[in-house]
Amino acid sequence: MAKTQTVDPRHYDVVVAPHITEKSTLLSEHNAVVFKVASDATKPQIKAAVEALWGVTVTGVNTITQKGKTKRWKGKPYTRSDVKKAVVTLKDGDTIDVTQGVTR
Repeated sequence: MAKTQTVDPRHYDVVVAPHITEKSTLLSEHNAVVFKVASDATKPQIKAAVEALWGVTVTGVNTITQKGKTKRWKGKPYTRSDVKKAVVTLKDGDTIDVTQGVTR
């Protein structure tokens, strides 16, 4: 019997947005999707959120914390905020269309 996972409102706080770049598009050929996630999210929380929101099976989660760059605006320096990304690998046959949004 397949286990059904309910969508908890906290799942929407874990996955912030899809991260769409050339590199993430190349990863989609290898059944992986890249998301921006909350900075305090753990790998089990990310896995549970993706499985509940899109109804897919996750085989692996790798996380990356990208430190904010120091930039200048009108001569004054400022720092961009840090971003945490998660590379989520899906089971063969499962797909997520990030352009469509959450369908559940």
